[in-house]
Amino acid sequence: MKLLSPSATSTTHISSSFFLPNGFQNHGSSSATTFKFSKNQGRCIGNDEGTQITAKFELKPPPYPLNALEPIMSQNTFEYHWGKHHRAYVDNLNKQIEGTDLDGKSLEETIIMSYNNGDILPAFNNAAQVWNHDFFWESMKPGGGGKPSGELLKLIERDFGSFEKFVEQFKLAASTQFGSGWAWLAYKENRLDVGNAVNPLATEEDKKLVVLKSPNAVNPLVWNHHHPLLTIDVWEVY
Repeated sequence: MKLLSPSATSTTHISSSFFLPNGFQNHGSSSATTFKFSKNQGRCIGNDEGTQITAKFELKPPPYPLNALEPIMSQNTFEYHWGKHHRAYVDNLNKQIEGTDLDGKSLEETIIMSYNNGDILPAFNNAAQVWNHDFFWESMKPGGGGKPSGELLKLIERDFGSFEKFVEQFKLAASTQFGSGWAWLAYKENRLDVGNAVNPLATEEDKKLVVLKSPNAVNPLVWNHHHPLLTIDVWEVY
């Protein structure tokens, strides 16, 4: 498996300082490194009379041509994965939420609400798989791979010991996820939800990059205080 760098083509820019511990600075750089993510898929639009009309979720086009990841991912594989599987998740999600309390919610809201604190509702798998695949395509770019730079590299070296050790852990997480699922690099903002006498509030040491794996459609959005930075669909681990 070749680890590819995050894509530079998505539309929303979030400063890496959003994910960093208080007081962490990017020494030697005049500007903050930015991580790039796709915008939330909003679902309410207005007409000229001001009436809100519910819009369906749409299959987002990949951020690069379908042959751009060759030879890591062939055009045939990409066309099949995006054009069939990803499209099916979008189409099935629209059918599942029509006329329900989820109709009109953003994709992220739909994921959180349908996860239902682990008591998963029918729409969750399709909603989460839509988001996961959007994020997966944006986790890669043509000619990607290699060591990152700036604040991200500093955090990787701090939390994993080296970039090479991070790659080993990421590969291990992906290759040991039984069946379908995902491997993630995420920033864990807090260890605990609330503080009490037994479990005190998280310290700065609890705030760090972590490698995680999840089954089926589950993603870090449903885990409190985890911010996904990179993912791979384990079906694409060769």
